[in-house]
Amino acid sequence: MGASGVEGRRSRTDKQRNRTHILEVAEEFFAEHGITGSMDAIAKRAGVGPGTLYRHFPNREALIAALLQARDEELEARRLAIQGEESDSSGALAQWLEALSEWATAFDGLPEPLRAALAEGTSPLAITCQGFISVTEEFLLAAQREGGAQPSVRARDLFLGTLATAWACSAAMADETSREALNGLMRSGWETPADGR
Repeated sequence: MGASGVEGRRSRTDKQRNRTHILEVAEEFFAEHGITGSMDAIAKRAGVGPGTLYRHFPNREALIAALLQARDEELEARRLAIQGEESDSSGALAQWLEALSEWATAFDGLPEPLRAALAEGTSPLAITCQGFISVTEEFLLAAQREGGAQPSVRARDLFLGTLATAWACSAAMADETSREALNGLMRSGWETPADGR
């Protein structure tokens, strides 16, 4: 291999190392400051120039999408576990929505850019959201077929409701019982009552 080949490989390795380092720093920074923290502050903490940060992640949404990728894989594992263990379709939908709610609270303020991504459609986060809406629809349709979920309920609304719950649980007035209470309220909205009415 010639000198240019070695240099090219070294350059790719350096770029990957920079990208990984920026993600590690951004993970810590967003955990401390929420996702509205300054991109320039992340670059400074990572010891790179803003240009380097923006070459890897052209905007905040791209950075958040990259940070969520590992969590997306964890959520996919949860989905498979729920499908493999839960025989009751309504219970499976409730567990999936709870897993989604936990995912949406990875960083303070995360529900808002996820909601905005759905409206814009061009954000890197939009693809992530659409994928999870599709999974939600699979769980919902199974519950509807078995009569456990009301036929008028839509997967997109459940996803948005989950984001709203995640947002509310991070509000100053929320306490340790808020998540369970809000999830229960949302479930009462989509679940078919036991008496069928």
